[in-house]
Amino acid sequence: MITHGKDIKIFTGNSHKNLAKEIADILGVSVGQSNVGKFSDGEISVDINETVRGSDVFVVQSTNAPVNDNLMELLIMMDAFKRASAGRITAVIPYYGYARQDRKAKARDPITAKLVADILTAAGADRVLTMDLHAAQIQGYFNIPVDHLLGAPILAKYFIDKGFHEREDVVVVSPDLGSVTRARKFADRLHAPIAIIDKRRPKANVSEIMNVIGDVKDKIVILIDDVIDTAGTICNAANALADMGAKEVYACCTHSVLSGPAIERIEKSAIKELTMLNTINLPQEKKLDKFKILSVAPVFADAIRRIYEDMPVSKLFEEV
Repeated sequence: MITHGKDIKIFTGNSHKNLAKEIADILGVSVGQSNVGKFSDGEISVDINETVRGSDVFVVQSTNAPVNDNLMELLIMMDAFKRASAGRITAVIPYYGYARQDRKAKARDPITAKLVADILTAAGADRVLTMDLHAAQIQGYFNIPVDHLLGAPILAKYFIDKGFHEREDVVVVSPDLGSVTRARKFADRLHAPIAIIDKRRPKANVSEIMNVIGDVKDKIVILIDDVIDTAGTICNAANALADMGAKEVYACCTHSVLSGPAIERIEKSAIKELTMLNTINLPQEKKLDKFKILSVAPVFADAIRRIYEDMPVSKLFEEV
């Protein structure tokens, strides 16, 4: 197997064409010529309109909603590249769908994150480049290299540029016990203390605030999470913090899924500003004035360049 392609080629499906173009522009290349559509019966149609023989092919495709369409586009494109003798195929998945189904929570549950890893490999992926997997252990579901980039440094830099690291009234808050490590590392960058929200979730996509561990009264608080989906957790947390005397409530996340009632909840919540990364293409109708969207294109472009040049990528996901 060829382990190093003769040139970089960036291709994309329909999930996030803007991000693919940003990455390609930074790398000084054009997005590859391809058409990804559907046949009349709904099956995915893929046409690759340029040679990829021997090339280092990077397919940029987040697997967000419609998750099954976007996943199938990625799989079929990789199959096409494999059959066209691409030198190496890297699946660039800024948002890895099905990542929250990473274990058996009850009897007879599927572990869909592992299933997706298997079919990505079967479709022809030689490598995966992604950001902020819901559980870092998902890297172990693959038998191919996985480069796991982190969104927190991008988010932290935004708040540092706003001067939050110089203030003594800033507290970083973890919205649940599972995000404590992420919050602590984020807080270290801002030289701020942390607080933790202890909550009970009665059923899926429903959360109930129980207790706040730490001092938030008269503080500027920053909530940090990896994924905001229906926004129940983050909005309940923000409202609880405001009720407990927080001066201002900011929130940030890597992946803005924002499904169901999320937009309405965020609009009505105590959140002053929600900072997110553009791993998912947010439609214009979902954008609020309180949203701040930061680009992940520079870090993904740097990672792609390093992979192509056989340089270490670890520098990009170190927490120091």
